[in-house]
Amino acid sequence: MDHGWVVVARMPDARGAHGGDALGQTRPLLRTWRHGRSPPPIFRPPPCHTGLGNLASARAIATATTHRLLATVEPGCGNETNPSTMANSASGMVVNDECKLKFQDLKSKRSFRFITFKIDEHTQQVVVDRLGKPGDTYDDFTASMPDSECRYAVFDFDFTTDENCQKSKIFFISWSPDTSRVRSKMLYASSKDRFKRELDGIQLELQATDPSEMSMDIVKARAL
Repeated sequence: MDHGWVVVARMPDARGAHGGDALGQTRPLLRTWRHGRSPPPIFRPPPCHTGLGNLASARAIATATTHRLLATVEPGCGNETNPSTMANSASGMVVNDECKLKFQDLKSKRSFRFITFKIDEHTQQVVVDRLGKPGDTYDDFTASMPDSECRYAVFDFDFTTDENCQKSKIFFISWSPDTSRVRSKMLYASSKDRFKRELDGIQLELQATDPSEMSMDIVKARAL
């Protein structure tokens, strides 16, 4: 079974009678290392100076040490370099690439007025749920949020300042209605910061448990 370890052993060579010490300058060397980890200390048995009996002894020591090292490998360590596994262990959730691509389209090309995202609990991924057309209104956005399911969303909000300047800001909205499942609320809450970091360009954030907490008045007040 491949445990993700690599073992390299160099055994002493027996030199001829006229080659000086039979084993004096050569020592057994056993190294082991594991993917992504620092190597343990190098195993160096005592130097051998005479005869082939010491060669057999060194081989026995190296073999026994190798077996002990391999016995410490826990099952399943072969996934350590799997990106999905690493992401799951770090945040519990993977962000589907489409989420980032669609967000970039909203931010740079203004291809969408809003995007809603959901967590697919079967695949353990954040995925795109719905795309709002450029001409959609804020009311269209709020109407797209389910009554009893959590969602993440981004909304490209256009507004006019007190100085009569046209501006826009991108809101990140975390929707967690009171009627949604407790497990779902916990999952969305624990994955939110990780997901937000994947969306470079968020300017403001709202958290809402009912529609009144993300009303147009609240959005305008935050934008200004």
